[in-house]
Amino acid sequence: MVKKLNVRPLKDRLIIRRVEEAQRTAGGLYIPDTAKEKAQEGEVVAVGSGKLLDDGKVHPLEVKVGNRILFSKYSGTEITIEGEEYLILKEDDVSCILEK
Repeated sequence: MVKKLNVRPLKDRLIIRRVEEAQRTAGGLYIPDTAKEKAQEGEVVAVGSGKLLDDGKVHPLEVKVGNRILFSKYSGTEITIEGEEYLILKEDDVSCILEK
């Protein structure tokens, strides 16, 4: 479920919430927090108005609120809103939209 935020990203930026990875391996071993890598999969919770083109027109974003996406490993800016961690990134950093 997508939570409504009181924050709206500008232009071609997105706000996403990382999807938590499994706490255990397939063999049943628990993975400690220090050994985990941050997820590269997330759920879009807010989108900007679109990318501003050189001719002054605004191109709407392909990514929509509620989409599950994969994004570049070191992209974006981590933020905390109302005690929850989010990531702000540009649509260009999105690798793909995951279909259900």
